[in-house]
Amino acid sequence: MDLLEKLVDFDKLKEFHFLWELVLILVAVKLAGHFSKKIGQPSVFGELLVGIILGPALLGWIEVDPKHPGLIKELAEIGVILLMFLAGLETDVEEFKKTAYGSSLVAVGGVLFPLILGFGIGLAFGYETHTSIFIGTLLVATSVSISVQTLRELGKLQSKEGVTILGAAVLDDVLGIIILSVVVGFAAGGGGGGSVLDIVILLGKIVLFFILTALIGRHLLPRLFRWAANLMTSEVLLTFGIISALGFAYFAEMFGLAGIVGSYFAGLMLSLTKFRTELFERVEIVSFSFFVPIFFVSIGVTAKVSGLTAEIVMLMVVLSIVAILSKLIGGGLGAKMAGFNWRSSAGIGAGMVARGEVGLIVASIGLTRGLIDNELFTVTVIIVLVTTLVTPPMLKGIFSSKKTAKQDS
Repeated sequence: MDLLEKLVDFDKLKEFHFLWELVLILVAVKLAGHFSKKIGQPSVFGELLVGIILGPALLGWIEVDPKHPGLIKELAEIGVILLMFLAGLETDVEEFKKTAYGSSLVAVGGVLFPLILGFGIGLAFGYETHTSIFIGTLLVATSVSISVQTLRELGKLQSKEGVTILGAAVLDDVLGIIILSVVVGFAAGGGGGGSVLDIVILLGKIVLFFILTALIGRHLLPRLFRWAANLMTSEVLLTFGIISALGFAYFAEMFGLAGIVGSYFAGLMLSLTKFRTELFERVEIVSFSFFVPIFFVSIGVTAKVSGLTAEIVMLMVVLSIVAILSKLIGGGLGAKMAGFNWRSSAGIGAGMVARGEVGLIVASIGLTRGLIDNELFTVTVIIVLVTTLVTPPMLKGIFSSKKTAKQDS
């Protein structure tokens, strides 16, 4: 042992332990993705599952404290931002405009059903009114980053259904932020007028964000990239693509929206330029070789299921089932009202099920504001994991069917 301590500086190893974690994550994710494909599932299913295996729920080799996120969580944030940037680059803008009506109906259905059912379940389990409303708000959250990757693997991201899911997710995020702000504002201010003013200001900020994003994206970004293309340095387009994704994400956060909305719109604006194909190919390599795998694992490693009471476990089961069905039914009915057939409507509803990192962000806000306790936070983490894990198989089962070969046009 003395000889080993002389050969190996263990204190130094602790300082660089994050390197071992990154090696472990990258190796595990690629192997899990391979085996997932071997059993007929999208690779993202295995990549998500490996996070649970490596995290405190099972092996405990990787741990992330949600209150004090470190390097892994920060790299994961970059991963999801780049993933949504790629989704924007892939989106057909004309198709995006055509599906605006359908996306709106899907978003409204995907908000109302979870909000009402979550509120009712909170009351049924004896929680106070403001906590019950927040439980409903937790179920409203939608993250299509998992759906995006699954749809890409299935070749459906640019289909009418795929674009409708993306559009609905953006609207869902806006509606979710407004509802969250209302709940937090009224819980803190007792329903006073100041809270109403805060909501009006928030709405103004959201409208301003979309106006500025459209102006910058259509007029400034193309000129910036034409100028950058003449710079005498290596990989300049790739660098400016990443700058755009991160910059627009920061811009969105500044205006009260999720960063993934900003990065998605950065990609959407750049999809209209001649740099679209080259940008996509280069950013994809960087994203899927390093950042995106870390994002997938980061969701699973947040799960800690020890010390839960029977009542909390029951609440967890009930809310997980409702979380899946409310989005599936709410989003599906919205799609049906927009003219999709039943199978396509089910696929669109399934694409809205995953809560992902957005659900974790909402839960963290509730925990810090005292709207939920640690037990309810744990319940939310499990709901995020369950909804995220079931989404790829559901999408695979619906969209890979031969009956969906010919979709609504």
